[in-house]
Amino acid sequence: TQSLPKTAPSFFFLDIPNAQAGAFDEFLAKQRPGATVERVPMMRGRITSLNGVPAEQVKASEQMAWVLEGDRGITYAATMPEGSRLASGEWWPADYKGEPLVSFDARAIEGLGLKLGDTLTVNVLGRNITARVSNFRNIEWRSLGINFVMVFSPNTFAGAPHTNLATVTVTDAASPSGDAALMRQLAIAFPAVTAVRVKDALEAVNVIVAQLANAIRGASSLAIVASLLVLAGALAAGQRARLYDAMILKTLGATRRFILSSYALEYAGIGVVSALFGLVAGAAAGWGVVTQVMKIEFVPDPTGAVLAATAAVAVTVMFGLIGTLQILSTAPASHLRNL
Repeated sequence: TQSLPKTAPSFFFLDIPNAQAGAFDEFLAKQRPGATVERVPMMRGRITSLNGVPAEQVKASEQMAWVLEGDRGITYAATMPEGSRLASGEWWPADYKGEPLVSFDARAIEGLGLKLGDTLTVNVLGRNITARVSNFRNIEWRSLGINFVMVFSPNTFAGAPHTNLATVTVTDAASPSGDAALMRQLAIAFPAVTAVRVKDALEAVNVIVAQLANAIRGASSLAIVASLLVLAGALAAGQRARLYDAMILKTLGATRRFILSSYALEYAGIGVVSALFGLVAGAAAGWGVVTQVMKIEFVPDPTGAVLAATAAVAVTVMFGLIGTLQILSTAPASHLRNL
């Protein structure tokens, strides 16, 4: 909800026959006037080798191994796709006619060991095509726009049969009934085209993530309660020493206000130190799990951490002062005889 764009596409349309691409554009213009339509050619291809090394022998990282497994969606373009920025290398001219070139996801530099000038071979429609890596792109996948791991120069697949992939983005939220009507009309006019409603996919993901978040909150709540009990136990363990100090101070003439304020500062100091340690250690552990284990971006949200830290300080002071008030409510003599 925080990282996905508010202008995500409303629909993805797959397997649009190239011969019907113009009619499909007219159909969308009629059904969604004023909407932004993006359409690109799309084929399916499988990487068979990198620099002559068979794909099954390439030692890929866990994050990039999927690129070598099965067919991948590929496309060709004269200009760089939106949502990408050049990481290294150069983009080919719009009228390029030389050897086949390919632009690759920049993660392949480390994940697959690729570098500029390397070659890769893809099998498309039963034909092996070898292309040279011309550049690497940083791709913003969370834009939910059209993008591909591999984008080839247009001359690579000149004349090859292909289908199209399209998105339609509307600025105003369409009603569910309007989307349903669009899908019905699409099925009648273009029965071979598959429509994917992005909102449905996002809602399904959000349900799973919300359930996961609730489970994490439950486990975190148990951990916080346990830590507060441990903190209270630590304070109780030092209660005898505080009892001795309080009785001596009271005997020497210290007022209740002075004793309570002194202990309040002590308990607050203990709570603040504990809270700071928890914030630093928790943030470091969270960063490690999210970035190194889950391999996703770390987005700090200090609200929960600050609330837990504040609760730790408050509980520390409260537990400590309750015990001190019980001590000060009785005469010193009865306690001093037992010390």
